[in-house]
Amino acid sequence: MSSPLSIGNGAAAKAGGSDAIDSALQRLLQAVGWDDVGLAGVAFCTALLGAGQFRLVDSAAAGVLLARHLGVRGDRVGVGLRVPPIVLVDADARQVRVLQPLGVPEATTGLLDAYVSAEAWSSADWQDNWSRALALLDAKLVSVRAADSLQQAVIRLERAERLQRALFAIADQANTDRDMSEVMATLHRIVGSLMYAENFYIALYEPSRQIVRFPYFVDVADADVPDPAREFSLQELYRSMTWHLITGGKALRGSAEIIGKQVEGPIVEMGPDCVDWLGVPLLRGNQVVGGIVVQSYRESERLTEQDQALLTYVAQHILTALERRRAHEELEQRVAERTDALREANRVLQQQVLERQRGERLQAALFRIAELANATDSLEEFYAALHRVIGGLLNARNFYIALASDDLGELRFPYSVDEFDHERRTRTPGRGLTEFVLNRGTALLVDRSGIERLTTSGDVTSIGTHSTCWLGVPLICADKAVGVLAVQSYSEDYGYTLRDQELLTFVSYHIANALERKRNAESLKSAYAELEQRVTERTAELAAANRDLREQMAYRESIERQLKHETLHDSLTGLPNRTLFLERLELALDRYRRDPRQPFAVLFLDLDRFKVINDSVGHLVGDDLLYEVGGRIAGCLETGDVAARLGGDEFAILLQDVSEPERAIHFAARIIDSLNAPIRLGAKEVFTSTSIGIAQASPRYSKAEELLRDADVAMYRAKAEGRHRYALFDERLHQEALRLLEVENDLRRAIARGELEPYFQPIVRLSDRSLVGYEALVRWRHPERGVLLPSEFLPVAEDSGSAEQIDWQMFERVCAIAPALTAQGGFISINLTARHFRMNELDRELFAILDNNGVMPSRIRIEVTERALLENPAQVMQILDGLRRRGISVALDDFGTGYSSLSYLHQYPLQALKIDRSFVAQMRPYDDGSSSAVVRAILAMAGSLGMQVIAEGIETEEQQQALEALGCEFGQGFLFGRPQPAEHWLGSTLD
Repeated sequence: MSSPLSIGNGAAAKAGGSDAIDSALQRLLQAVGWDDVGLAGVAFCTALLGAGQFRLVDSAAAGVLLARHLGVRGDRVGVGLRVPPIVLVDADARQVRVLQPLGVPEATTGLLDAYVSAEAWSSADWQDNWSRALALLDAKLVSVRAADSLQQAVIRLERAERLQRALFAIADQANTDRDMSEVMATLHRIVGSLMYAENFYIALYEPSRQIVRFPYFVDVADADVPDPAREFSLQELYRSMTWHLITGGKALRGSAEIIGKQVEGPIVEMGPDCVDWLGVPLLRGNQVVGGIVVQSYRESERLTEQDQALLTYVAQHILTALERRRAHEELEQRVAERTDALREANRVLQQQVLERQRGERLQAALFRIAELANATDSLEEFYAALHRVIGGLLNARNFYIALASDDLGELRFPYSVDEFDHERRTRTPGRGLTEFVLNRGTALLVDRSGIERLTTSGDVTSIGTHSTCWLGVPLICADKAVGVLAVQSYSEDYGYTLRDQELLTFVSYHIANALERKRNAESLKSAYAELEQRVTERTAELAAANRDLREQMAYRESIERQLKHETLHDSLTGLPNRTLFLERLELALDRYRRDPRQPFAVLFLDLDRFKVINDSVGHLVGDDLLYEVGGRIAGCLETGDVAARLGGDEFAILLQDVSEPERAIHFAARIIDSLNAPIRLGAKEVFTSTSIGIAQASPRYSKAEELLRDADVAMYRAKAEGRHRYALFDERLHQEALRLLEVENDLRRAIARGELEPYFQPIVRLSDRSLVGYEALVRWRHPERGVLLPSEFLPVAEDSGSAEQIDWQMFERVCAIAPALTAQGGFISINLTARHFRMNELDRELFAILDNNGVMPSRIRIEVTERALLENPAQVMQILDGLRRRGISVALDDFGTGYSSLSYLHQYPLQALKIDRSFVAQMRPYDDGSSSAVVRAILAMAGSLGMQVIAEGIETEEQQQALEALGCEFGQGFLFGRPQPAEHWLGSTLD
């Protein structure tokens, strides 16, 4: 029997039976290179046409072998076998040929020719062997495929690990403290570890400025490396590949020719030609902010699509690292700038603290100097105390005072302390430094060389031990130099400065005034021994009061500084202040408008006769009283109620859930009872009471201030009814409030129509009742109500801000009639409100009116209140000095009713004091009561200061006699004439 299968170049197989088939299958497997691990795979394509017949199978069915004995139909070719493609061809000659598959090396290519007879094909052994060969073939394919997949997975894992390490390294650069150039070099090395990046640069783009920088640029072929700090305009890079990268916003790869096909327009080459160029944009969102470029000059180093994808991915991480690093550097820069700013602010603050401390020392020294005239028993003690005060301001180890005689024929040294010249004798004025300052009337600061120049020029003659630095200032009294205040140093280590000169000059004015007062007091001492004793006692009392007053002022200033930092609570009582109370009241009003079932009430209270208590026991005790009152009010509150201190002795309470007035009335009674109990403050027991106004919520209220205003009105009604009680705001009070509003409206119209006019009350010399002047008083000639007194409309004018307009109208009308009223001499006093002194141009406006009406300034006297002096002392002093220099005199009105006048009298240029009518009303001849004692003290003090004194409100002969007995020279009141229009006084003679 012939062999069923022949192998090799078309020849029949010589072997027999199944061995021949097995041998043929083994050769078949070897021929297709099945044992080669690099084989991509093999597929067999075949179809059964009939018994033992094969034909060409379409390669689309590659990978499938159909065996007739498996019962697979021809239309199922290509289903179910996991083998890559190769083509197996069967010809009519029954030859099987294995062709070269994709990915199989040339050495593994084999050619198999097999002739299969019909009889052999039908052999069961042959078919079984062929089936087993197919099964082995399929298993081998699966094994090779799995090994190949594993190897590819290992390669991908290694690549992913390298990329991850690179990204971690890039992220670390954002937090390093190295220089930016080192950071970018590190980024270059990181990119180089992932791909070819020998030539590498980074371009950063600022879209808002159209500016490009190259902070990092490494290129082996390009010697023209741009400066990292240089900024290129985008136009300078026009049409370059970098320009296309930034403006196009997409990655570019290839040679210049290839990239030219990827972009619109031509490419302008800059730098050496490269074989390959790869650039990827740096994107912040959708905005291009730069690019990273890698280029190659070698054919062996081509940049692939995989490199492009890698660089694109890495670029965004590099951008993130660079921006974080830049943000970190900007933050460090801002911190440094802020630190510098804080350091400078601290320096300025320290300077301000030093200036304030210096100012406080100077103020204390001035107060002390003002006290010395009355606080020392002798001139020697006065000079020694003065030396100590000046020693607290500057180096006064060597100090002396020189005084010239009235005829300038003698120069005395009443006080001298010196390290070398222990005694300075009285001498005839010569050419010493002291005489040089005295004659010139100006301060002199010279060092040793300056003294030598003055000596050489003959201006001075050296007297006594030579000093290294000498400072002298004149003592000026009545615009005349009467002496010299001098300090000097014998040490090269210490000298004086221009600041010391300014300080000593400023202090010298106060010293001169104090010295003049002391000398006057000494000159009167021998003639009025008894009077001097009483004045000394009173001066001591005034000094003690002055000290108490300074303490109170210091405490008040401290409170004011604290209040600047407190916006919601009162620093004294701890209660809410006006701002917080109005906020809570506004919220309650809003709730009530939304839901009338949430009613409430407002209580406004202040302490009865608090000012009397305050003035009698002192403001510190008054503050303690307010603190205790605040605590007692707070103790009466219930949950939800709010109590506040509005200012001074005024308090307000917000009561919640007040559907009926009885609850508010009951609460007010509790407050009154609580405050009626005695209050112990230290060793003192103080009694006080309160008046309370109550206003209930009503639909007519639209603002919180309206409720508070009506409660205030009700409180004043309670005071008017006798104090120590409460009053409900009702329709009657509402009508009163409307009346005040009507008065305000009428007053505005009256100002516009000129219905306000001056009345004049004479001021006389008490000894003979001769006329010395008038005080101009405002009256309102109302078209319906007749002539109204100031008390009926001035409070409304003060509240509405119309008082200043009234003052200016009065000043115009007074100046218009002044030439006629003062034709025989005398002056006219005009009252000015405190608000005027807030204007820097007050004096300019006044003198303009005087000039327009031809009035001499000496015919006008301005009357001011203590309140005006206290609002802005520096500005008020400047304005009053300006008025005095131009001839207008100034009087202090209602003297004795305030608490700060004594401490300010010596500072302001005042020519007269007006004793308040409250002191005059109680005076009787030969009555040495408290009013007489106060008036006597005021007259003594005014006499020592060279001021006139005018008593107000004289209505009886007894009051005039009592004032004359005390030495009061001038007065005014109904006894001498009631206020009348100017026409009355022009047509009559004062009786």
